Amino acid sequence: MLFKDVMGDEALKRQLISMVKEHRISHALLFLAHEGAAGFALAVAFAQYISCQNRGEHDSCGVCSSCIKYEKLSHPDLHLLFPNSTSPQVKKDPDSEQFYTVFRDFAVKNHYFITLTDWLETIEGENKQPSINLRDTSNIMNWNSTRSYEGEYKIYILWMAERLHYAAAPRLLKTLEEPENKSLFILISESADTILPTILSRTQMIKIGKPDVALVIAKLTALFGITPSRARELAMSCDGNINNAIKLLQNNQSDNTMLVRFRKYWQSIHSFAQNKDRQEIDFQSACHAVDEVVKEGREYQKGFVRYLLRMVRLILLENSGAGLVKVSAAEQAVLNAFYGTLNVTNTTPIMQECNKALFHIERNGNTALILTDLYFKISGFLTGNRR
Repeated sequence: MLFKDVMGDEALKRQLISMVKEHRISHALLFLAHEGAAGFALAVAFAQYISCQNRGEHDSCGVCSSCIKYEKLSHPDLHLLFPNSTSPQVKKDPDSEQFYTVFRDFAVKNHYFITLTDWLETIEGENKQPSINLRDTSNIMNWNSTRSYEGEYKIYILWMAERLHYAAAPRLLKTLEEPENKSLFILISESADTILPTILSRTQMIKIGKPDVALVIAKLTALFGITPSRARELAMSCDGNINNAIKLLQNNQSDNTMLVRFRKYWQSIHSFAQNKDRQEIDFQSACHAVDEVVKEGREYQKGFVRYLLRMVRLILLENSGAGLVKVSAAEQAVLNAFYGTLNVTNTTPIMQECNKALFHIERNGNTALILTDLYFKISGFLTGNRR
């Protein structure tokens, strides 16, 4: 992966290049990336630049033996660690090594725009709680006790570092604090709040901002050869999250399944809050939407609640009349349908309840009960009463 192929902040790329040129490479970096940002791609590009045998002023050469191996994620001094769990293929004692080939193909196939939900679908582990586990940290310590094979550095990329298992994290602390010479750890996370403070204190944080819509449009156009207007529609629909935009494009959908499920769920809540005749309230659609979400993996379930949070914010923003909302035509139709249902007073407690629901789903709560409970709580806030 060359820097020029990474969608992102050019100033940040220059900063990383300067670190290499000026020999200021920290032994442990934390790439804090928004969902949909090119955190993984940037980490690979940075690692490739460090290992390149003929580095240029602004990028890797792309043709040396090291670069060729990095393009295939097969360099012997590159170690990828990522959330894993048991699966139909690995029924016991999983670790990243056992999934390495599958993960490498998954990343390359998806142009390095990868999500945990898609990864779990790939290994058929949707209903598991994946982690970077004790076996992974043991492997790190074993690799770190040997010298590099070809390059100057041994480089470890831990994707979704917030999934570092609570029992595995302490074993990594000493290695991060006293690494072997020429060892580089790049942790990639979407949420620094869920990483142990002791690990955060041992890393240099690099924040990767959310890509603007123009960058997403350009990348979609370049990767898939679609028209700029189609790329803009996808980018706006996904609020700049290129992972979601790619998924919509690949599914050839004009609308988002998540949006359809949200509409069913919210429409029933709204009807209930208006205290209409019970026969007019479409409980069945709401129950069906909940059932559809429950049938998906836990990562999708969390994604639904996050999407619910996003739409709540957008409805409130639409109500302000400031014209700041930039969404697809399908999402705009939903915002128009629910115009006026939210205000500053009820939005805050609704978002708090959504965050509580997310918290309980993350801890293996019963999603059907959680979403049903959320249904009645939101309806109470819409009427100004707690139910």
